[in-house]
This record gives sequence, structure tokens and C-alpha cells, in this order.
Amino acid sequence: MAGYIEDRWLKKKPNKDTGKRERTALWGQGKRYRVKGIPGVRDRSFDTSEDAKQWLAKAQTDTTRGEFVDPRDGAISLAQYIEKHWWPGRSDEPSTAAPMRSKIWNHIIPFLGATALRDIDAAVLRAWKAQLLTRVEASTAQVIWIHLSTILEAAVDDGRLVKNPCKARRTVKAPKPAKRKAKAWARPTVDAVRAGLQDRYRIAVDLGVGLGLRQGEAFGLSEDDLDFDAGVVHVRRQLRWDSKGRPYFCLPKGGKTRDVPLSPNLARRVQDHLRRFPSVACTLPWRNPEPPTTELEARQRKPISVRLVLITSQDNRVNYSMWNRLSWRPALAAAGVVKKVGDKAETYGGRSRRYPVYELSREDMFHVLRHTYASTQLEAGESIVSVSEWLGHASPQTTLTHYAHFMPGAGKRGLAAMDEWFDQDPQPNVPEKSPGAPQVQNRP
Repeated sequence: MAGYIEDRWLKKKPNKDTGKRERTALWGQGKRYRVKGIPGVRDRSFDTSEDAKQWLAKAQTDTTRGEFVDPRDGAISLAQYIEKHWWPGRSDEPSTAAPMRSKIWNHIIPFLGATALRDIDAAVLRAWKAQLLTRVEASTAQVIWIHLSTILEAAVDDGRLVKNPCKARRTVKAPKPAKRKAKAWARPTVDAVRAGLQDRYRIAVDLGVGLGLRQGEAFGLSEDDLDFDAGVVHVRRQLRWDSKGRPYFCLPKGGKTRDVPLSPNLARRVQDHLRRFPSVACTLPWRNPEPPTTELEARQRKPISVRLVLITSQDNRVNYSMWNRLSWRPALAAAGVVKKVGDKAETYGGRSRRYPVYELSREDMFHVLRHTYASTQLEAGESIVSVSEWLGHASPQTTLTHYAHFMPGAGKRGLAAMDEWFDQDPQPNVPEKSPGAPQVQNRP
């Protein structure tokens, strides 16, 4: 088997005259015994021959199994591994990369970055998790935990760790947010919020409730996506913004395009909106706003032009952050959904303006319109498979997980069947010739 132990302090061959091994120039310097000759494994030195023998035996066994991990590779700090090895190898879309980077650089590196990979154990994870939950909500903490686990899983694949400590520890688990049912608005709330928006933006509420669009999908909807004759809307893109505030178009979440039925009344509302606020052509990069560096990137990021249904009063695409602050939240407050909690002063170009500040309510952001669409469809008895398709979910199971409570008939049919089962007293099935069988008189 490959591998052997070398004594660094004595020469390999004995002296011909004395029969003894002579000292080398390294006598008394450093560790005496060095393990060498294992393919793919760096040499390692030890103070005693017994330690060298034990390590050699283990390294030979692990190498044969394909499980050898040199502990020295795990000595790299988590921050160094992320910044020099893991992050440069990522190729995420900007819409994914920006929030991921923010969470890692704000919540993982500052608190675990100086820790060596091999030193991240259950105690370290417990302390970090407890501290994390004092700074962010459990739902955000769960996402950050997943990012850390992904990083450590890559370290396992890179041969720097034997196991992923996020998965190998029984005493520390990923943060779990309290399960909350998706919230839908009643018709009066939808109408009140819609009325609180500027006239040109009211169609956004109709698109959310009537088609189940996400906010980026509504802002990226083109007039060409509306097939009024067929009664269908093609959801083919979304409008996104990267961390530098640059807009671009990309596929809907999960890379899934879809077709959603368009009701006649909603079609009339959209047509009326387009008559009063004609669509405006908008040209933006596809997938990534970064300037391309290769011909392939140039093809992948080639700008596309679409005529947007939702535009600002300056005939421009809608910035979701500004829209949420200046249009959506004031409309929520006007409808009594949220309350004003103060004012904030901001200065632009030497001019100061004060803006109202409203209480935060994540469950009442634009996405609630999508929940309302799902609830309306399911409460009307629409197929869970169809609703899943129209929402663009990965599978009907995803839809069921989020929206099962919107299905009023769920469980009732089964309950009725069981009730019918027990409607009559049980009748014993007695064999005909058994003593307990009813006696039948013979007819003459």
C-alpha cells in the first residue's frame, strides 16, 4: 500500500563501517517523522513514530475509500474560503446574487469569518444561531442558515471538511419560522387600496388580483403579452433592479413562463387603461445589467424592447422601491390597512423634503394580491393543478402547501363519506352453516 514514514534526523542507509545510521543535517530540527508517498496527500510530520504510524494508517484507509480530508485544508478561515474560493465560483442572476451577498457579508462573515472551517462545530453554530435570532426574523435567519450550509457543503466537496457541520450536528438545527397561513384580502380592502393609488397605477391592483402576477411581473408586463382575442395573458418576463439600482428584464421567478386566463371584465379594464395611459416602449438589458465581457455574454444580455403597460408619469419604467414608498404604502394607510408612525426628512440636490413613515407589514405588500387571486380561484372550486400552473409554482404541492386553507371543501367530502359509512349499525357476516347463522325453515 502507498505511503511510508521517513526519519528526517537519520540517513536511510547505515554506514558500511559502523553499521549504524548517521545523523542528517536536520538532526534536532523540527518534527522528526514525516509521512510521505500517499498519492494526492501532502506530506505531514510528527514528533513520534507512533503518531506517524496512526496517521498513515488512517490516511491510507480514507484515501482508499475516497474520504481523505487533510485537516490542514480546513485551517483556512471561513471568510477567506468564501471570498477567495466560494463566491468567485458563483454565477447567480443579479436578482439572486445581491440579496445572497448582503446576507452573507452582513450576518455570516462578521461573526464567523475569522473561524477556521474545521473549528465550526455544534457549539459555534449554537452561539451564532442564538445571536442571529436577536438581529433578524426567524424567516430571514432560516435563509441565512441555508446560505451557510451551502458554503460548508461546498467545503466538503472541495476536500476541506469531512462533513457539513450544519447537517452533522443533532443538537443544533436550522432556525424555523412560525408557520403562517397566506393572507388574502376581502373585496372591500382591495377596492379601498386601489382607490388610494394614483389613477395610472390602479391597474396594478387589477393585474395582481386578476392574474396572480408578482410585482416584478406586473411592472414588466407588455401590451404584446395581452391576447385579448384568446383571453389569455403570456407572463414572459419581470422587471428587476440590481444592487446598483440598474433595471433589467429577466424571466419570471424559477425561469418559468406561463399563460394565465384573462377574464372579459379584466380585459375591458386593461383596454380602458391603455386608452387613457398608452403603453411606452422600454429597452433594457436581458438577465444582467453588467456590461458584457465576452461574445457569449453579449448575446445573453442583449437588450430587448417591450411596450410596458405600467409606466410612471414621466413615461418611464416603474422603480419598485420608490413605488412601494410613495404609492403603495400611502394607499395602504388611506385604506386603514397600516398606520403612519412618523416622518422622515431626505435631501436631494440641496432640497429637503419630508416623507411620512408607515408601519411595516410584509404580509400587506403587493404579494397579498397574488394570495387573493389564489384564494378566489380555490374557493370557487378551481383545480389545484390549474391554479398551480397559473401561479407558476414548481408543483401543485407547493400551491397546496401555501393555500390549502383557501379550499373550503377540503376534508368535507371525506367526512361525508365516513359519516355515511357509520350511518347503519354493523351487520355480522356469519357463514351460512355456522351455529350463529339464522335458521331457514325448509319448505314442503
